Amino acid sequence: MQASRRLGRFLAPYWRWAVLAPLLMALEVTMDLLQPRLVQRVVDEGVLRGDASVVITTGLLQIGVALVGLAAGVGCGVFAVLAGQAFGADLRDALFRKVQSLAFGNLDRLETGGLITRLTSDVTQVQELVMMLLRVMVRVPLLLVGSLALAVWTSPRLALIFAVLMPLIAALLAWIIRVTFPMFAAVQQRLDALNTVVQENLAGVRVVKAFARREHELGRFARANERLMEQNRTALQAGAVTMPLVMLAMNAGVVAALWFGGVSVVAGDLRLGELIAFVNYLTQTLMSLMMISMLVTRFARAEASSVRIQQVFDEPPELVPSPAAAPLVHPCGRVAFEGVSFGYGTSSNLPAFQPVLKNISFVAEPGRTLAILGATGAGKSSLVHLIPRFYDPSGGRVTLDGMDVRMIDEAALRRSVAVALQESLLFSGTVRDNIRYGRPEASDTEVEEAAKMAQAHDFISRLPNGYDAVIGQRGVNLSGGQKQRLAIARALLTRPTVLVLDDVTSAVDVATEAKIQVALEELPNRPTRIVVAQRISTVLRADTILVLDDGQIVARGTHEELLRDSPVYQEIYASQIDSGAIIHD
Repeated sequence: MQASRRLGRFLAPYWRWAVLAPLLMALEVTMDLLQPRLVQRVVDEGVLRGDASVVITTGLLQIGVALVGLAAGVGCGVFAVLAGQAFGADLRDALFRKVQSLAFGNLDRLETGGLITRLTSDVTQVQELVMMLLRVMVRVPLLLVGSLALAVWTSPRLALIFAVLMPLIAALLAWIIRVTFPMFAAVQQRLDALNTVVQENLAGVRVVKAFARREHELGRFARANERLMEQNRTALQAGAVTMPLVMLAMNAGVVAALWFGGVSVVAGDLRLGELIAFVNYLTQTLMSLMMISMLVTRFARAEASSVRIQQVFDEPPELVPSPAAAPLVHPCGRVAFEGVSFGYGTSSNLPAFQPVLKNISFVAEPGRTLAILGATGAGKSSLVHLIPRFYDPSGGRVTLDGMDVRMIDEAALRRSVAVALQESLLFSGTVRDNIRYGRPEASDTEVEEAAKMAQAHDFISRLPNGYDAVIGQRGVNLSGGQKQRLAIARALLTRPTVLVLDDVTSAVDVATEAKIQVALEELPNRPTRIVVAQRISTVLRADTILVLDDGQIVARGTHEELLRDSPVYQEIYASQIDSGAIIHD
């Protein structure tokens, strides 16, 4: 319940709607509570006395009361929907903004599938709870208290029935809350797992088909879906017990009221109209309790979702901007690693902490090219992710122009350091919009120049509509090499001081890669280039080559120096080029 209250701040801007809805609902409940009293009057003062005028006037009054209640109920529904939808939109927006503010390490822990569930299903559950609070959860307590009070007023003796029924039903509701809350929390966790399977399958559908793993993926989905169904069924079955028991209590109460009330009517201690009114109030009271039993299940589910949403809001960002962070003034692009160590944190699905980089030190001078070569898993991508501060090192420091990147304003740092990531992710939209994603104000001429340097202009020109051609989600209608060239163009367009290319030419043929390298050499304001690669052809022209192995620099120098002095580099060269060209000591 505490999590739901904390999310109530998103309802504050819409307090007028949130106040009007309950007030109108209170008016509707008042009209509903008047009806049994009017029925009593019709029976006792009209029907039993044969006074038609009382029947007609009271009947017309009942119609008027019903119409007022109808108008109030409609108004309550309208304002509840307005407040609930606005609340949900603001909550979803704030949650998405929070996700955008998190560092890579936070996202590693929270996981994509879980975040999708929180932004969709969990927000929907809480939003529906708000609308129920403004309508049903206002109506039910008012109707319960009002009916109970009027039932006691109508017949205090018959009202003793409530003394038996109410504790039983209250105990039942308390049991339902205690049992179903952890069950619905588990439901949302199973939904996380299902979303993760779906996301992985859709993102890697080509791999699935390439390896004929359709049946395997169908099995994964079926297992996740089965677990979700079983957990949902368990939770709903526990809640479903409530309805029959409350109905049994309500029917037992009505029977008891008719039995003892009938005896009192025969004895002359109670009028027939009063008995009818009491039975109506009893029914309304017990119906309110039955509705509470239904709402308890919904509330348990919404509270579980609230807890999960609040976990994201409470997630402390791993990368906290320094209060003394300063902007970069005329950056030159000198990148230095000083005794840097790094390791990924722990989470439910990540291995225990292990150092990925160990005591890394080097300098990339302004305007020069530094290449990082190594086998898969050597730590190359982890290393370059520290430059734009996607992660913080666990030891040592990374500097840009002598300033620790942790002391540089984040926006200024990211403007100075452009990164073309290993996975060339594109967004739905046009080719032009994807290239100028990092610099939306760039002119069409600048976009084309960046595309030409990335050797993408020719294939873009052949697309239907050229630069205005629409790219499908994640660039599904482009080849791997085409996506990589667009990613390079996107990075170049930002005019960075430091350009990080994380193995972004792996799907490009050697001839095109050579043209890209030449274009980078001819840039008027040459950025410092840090190139991650696995093939020798990518690093031949680099001013300095670092060879990484198991998170450590095992060799450094130019191609010629490494070919002469480094056995590790010689081995890589031999495996890719020509073993006869290796120079041994």
